[in-house]
Amino acid sequence: MHRMTHDTCTPIDWSAYTALRRDIHRHPELGFEEHRTAGLVAQRLHELGYVVTEGIAGTGLVGTLRLGNSRRSIGLRADMDALPIQEATGLEWASEAPGTMHACGHDGHTAILLAAAELIARERNFDGRVHLIFQPAEEMGGAGGARRMVEDGLFERFPCDAVFAMHNMPGWPTGRFLFRDGAMMASSDRVVITFTGKGGHAAVPHRTVDPTVAAASAILALQTIASRNIDPLESVVISVGMLQAGATYNVIPDEARLELSVRTFSAELRREIEGRIRRICTLQAESFGAHAEVDYQYGYPVLVNTAAETRDALAVARRHFGEDQVQADIPPLMGSEDFAYFLQERPGCYLLIGNGEIGSTDPATGLTHCMVHNPGYDFNDACLAPAARYWAALVAHRLAPQ
Repeated sequence: MHRMTHDTCTPIDWSAYTALRRDIHRHPELGFEEHRTAGLVAQRLHELGYVVTEGIAGTGLVGTLRLGNSRRSIGLRADMDALPIQEATGLEWASEAPGTMHACGHDGHTAILLAAAELIARERNFDGRVHLIFQPAEEMGGAGGARRMVEDGLFERFPCDAVFAMHNMPGWPTGRFLFRDGAMMASSDRVVITFTGKGGHAAVPHRTVDPTVAAASAILALQTIASRNIDPLESVVISVGMLQAGATYNVIPDEARLELSVRTFSAELRREIEGRIRRICTLQAESFGAHAEVDYQYGYPVLVNTAAETRDALAVARRHFGEDQVQADIPPLMGSEDFAYFLQERPGCYLLIGNGEIGSTDPATGLTHCMVHNPGYDFNDACLAPAARYWAALVAHRLAPQ
């Protein structure tokens, strides 16, 4: 494996990081299974002179570099896991793992932070502690990697005055830095609702208690929460992702099951919506003589960037890349991110970098599939250098010698 040095006279070899990113892409690993990726990361950090602590939340690790006597510190996070999607890009570096691919760019995020690790180690223009956090299982919901790392004592073991993370954003110009103060990404909850009735022959419905009717009525009633119970200026999404009942056409089943996705930008609204979902489903079921059991599963919390850290992060981007490569106050996103758990513990900022329109093109439709979580998606390697340089500049700013 190529050994990196701290020689500040030799230009950084960006092609090596492109090759590294594509190697990770070729060998994707799902959440808490990132053994090969974590091993590769650990070896690179060791070569660069970082103190490496492995086995945090299973496959997570932290690389620490300390200079000077300051007690100030910063944490930079990259996620490492892939998704259970069959890749359809046809690229030379396409996934070799059936049914698994880096469809969200975590291969790129990992390579970016490793490139930043080299820049930070070369430049050595800070006073304090830099903690590079390589996180597993971002895609796994509320029980994923960020929460597990926090529960494993991440910030007690590696104190951070502030934490930062970056995600690629398809559809925005390549290399443009995107920021938002305050609530930036929504909470994400899963709700499983089981309607229980009394099954029987489809020809004699009056002798049954049909749970499918209760479920159908509840589906319609649930849509009134956003339209009639919540301030129209608030952003709320309640989507029915699954409706499951019965096994054949001429039997009324005993049970019907719904699964919902619920998203909002307010912790207060989150609790209010939970209460309304419980009441609507319970009372709708009772009105048909059925019973409803609601399993409300809290997932990612709202991701909230803190004001001072966002201003700092924005100022660094403007200073080093120019106003035309920076977009402040972007609209909030209904997607979710488990970096929100880190931001519940420490101040910080989650930012985006434009990934352009890169992706595979469907020959039948002519459409380019550049969105994340899509079989045709690929990370744009042109983002590696600006993103890594940004992290190094942020460290130099936050931990500037005093």
